[in-house]
Amino acid sequence: MAELKTKQNDASVDTFIASIDHDKRRTDTETVCQMMSELTGWQARMWGKSIIGFGAYEYKYDSGHSGRWAMVGLSPRKTSLTIYIMPGFQPFPDLMEKLGKYKTGKSCLYVNKLEDIDVTVLKDLISGSVEVMKERYVWSES
Repeated sequence: MAELKTKQNDASVDTFIASIDHDKRRTDTETVCQMMSELTGWQARMWGKSIIGFGAYEYKYDSGHSGRWAMVGLSPRKTSLTIYIMPGFQPFPDLMEKLGKYKTGKSCLYVNKLEDIDVTVLKDLISGSVEVMKERYVWSES
């Protein structure tokens, strides 16, 4: 079974953010990173080379595959800021309706720029996501 390549590491979050070439994406990343830190009370940690995560949870699939992943996180991608909402979006239909302009994947919220969304709703989504994950999984602050 393949081992997960993206793991928590000791790389500097500040150095990573400072290396983001796109000014707006860097500023939005700083803002959401600070927001996640304040909402969770957890330290930002790098996961792989390009994901900033907060907290961690242990998962195990029916197949027997298991691993560890960030409870909530973000990554400044080329076309958008990706925000990881690990339980997905089904638990939050009312928030998603009020959020603004975005796209989603299974657990990924893609935002072109923060001005496209309601940041207060984003805060509620992040907080709600962490609470759902705490109920479902064994978790830790790092």
